[in-house]
Amino acid sequence: MDSNYTAISKSSFVDLQIHDDIQNPLPQRKTHIKLLPLDDVERFTDPKIGNGQNFEEDDGDDDDDFDIDDYPLVSKTKTSKGSGVHGAVFNLTTSIIGAGIMALPATMKVLGLVLGFVLIILMGILSEISVELLVRFSVLCKASSYGDVVRYALGKPSKVLSEICIIVNNAGVLVVYLIIIGDVMSGSLHHVGVLDQWLGNGFWDHRKVVVLVVVVVFLAPLCALDKIDSLSLTSAASVALAVVFVVVCFVVAFVKLVEGKIEAPRMTPDFGSKRAILDLLVVIPIMTNAYVCHFNVQPIYNELEGRTPQKMNRVGRITTVLCVVVYASTAVSGYLLFGKDTESDVLTNFDKDLGIRFSSALNYIVRIGYVLHLVLVFPVVHFSLRQTVDALVFEGSAPLSESRKRSLALTAVLLALIFFGSTMIPNIWTAFKFTGATTAVSLGFIFPSLIALRLGQRGECLSIGEKFLSWLMLILAIIVSIVGVIGNIYSLESSSE
Repeated sequence: MDSNYTAISKSSFVDLQIHDDIQNPLPQRKTHIKLLPLDDVERFTDPKIGNGQNFEEDDGDDDDDFDIDDYPLVSKTKTSKGSGVHGAVFNLTTSIIGAGIMALPATMKVLGLVLGFVLIILMGILSEISVELLVRFSVLCKASSYGDVVRYALGKPSKVLSEICIIVNNAGVLVVYLIIIGDVMSGSLHHVGVLDQWLGNGFWDHRKVVVLVVVVVFLAPLCALDKIDSLSLTSAASVALAVVFVVVCFVVAFVKLVEGKIEAPRMTPDFGSKRAILDLLVVIPIMTNAYVCHFNVQPIYNELEGRTPQKMNRVGRITTVLCVVVYASTAVSGYLLFGKDTESDVLTNFDKDLGIRFSSALNYIVRIGYVLHLVLVFPVVHFSLRQTVDALVFEGSAPLSESRKRSLALTAVLLALIFFGSTMIPNIWTAFKFTGATTAVSLGFIFPSLIALRLGQRGECLSIGEKFLSWLMLILAIIVSIVGVIGNIYSLESSSE
């Protein structure tokens, strides 16, 4: 076979160069690749070749079928093992289950049990479809981040817009985490804080002091980690704490249901007043916000051991089933517990007597357990925020994982900004409504749909069903975004009046 490639000895080393698509070039970055001896040959599988072959045993019969440009220039070393399926599931689940779960019982109060339950399942299915499309086309264009695949399909302006959406969404979510932690531990206008109940009034129960201590002592060391697979254990612990919260809510609701202390819940939405209709418009974007994890899909996939699209799809499906169960259990049990008195942040309902034995102990378990959950979720969301800010501000620089000083500096700056944001923004509900109707719906549904449709126009294999689902998600996402923004505006005007 005629070739422009020259054979070299096994003892030599090679310098790998990144090959960009001429029509859709990725941003130029300094390449830092470890050089490996060529005698470290690995076996790999490719549909063109069959079940796999060893290059050292190649007899030359299949040379005409092999094109070296079909393969990404990524080297795997035997010493760098990624995370397994379980670790990836925990990381992806942690990206999804955060402070948004606290708002689900309130959404159930607005939507009713039937519609709310159906929407939780429907949004989970659509989110999983969009994740699988994103993984598929990320592998196709060899993208290492959410912004890279957007650039490949939609161009650089769309990439910048997607990165801004990630920054706004993730920064807003992290600010909400700190607000909830501060309110639960130090109290607010709506409820008494845990520290105030334990120790009484003092400087220790001021929200700013509590949040600062949490940021410096607990969050900073976790956020300083370079790789997301290093957070697998903390992610597993955070999922376990979320399950504890769900189990406690479910058990308390079941006990009160057996004792006949629960009022009959509303099964359908209330259309009887203008206020009810506005609440309905506002609450739908919050439901779409519940499953947004797409900005962490590429980092998790990149660090998945033996990664393939099929293996990542398995991770996504397990995660979706787990999140649907957790969300449905929390939303239903929380609404059954508190009924029409369900707060927008259901944690505020747990500072009162639950009407059962050991009520005080259960209240502490729920609140403290979920604060620990948010502490462990925080670094996972922060990881994608830091990566996105670095890609946007330091475009063309060496990878962040190879610049420890830049990584620590970015971490310190972001944590400081998030802390100051948490001290200035008193309300989490408004933030959730606007991010759910804008950045969250864009990252979770609009961008993945546009990526699939655009690459489908370029000749990539996209079935009729996939095209239909892509158009469906795109249309529904745009409608939800427009309706949500209008509902938020009217809701704010009504509140001011």
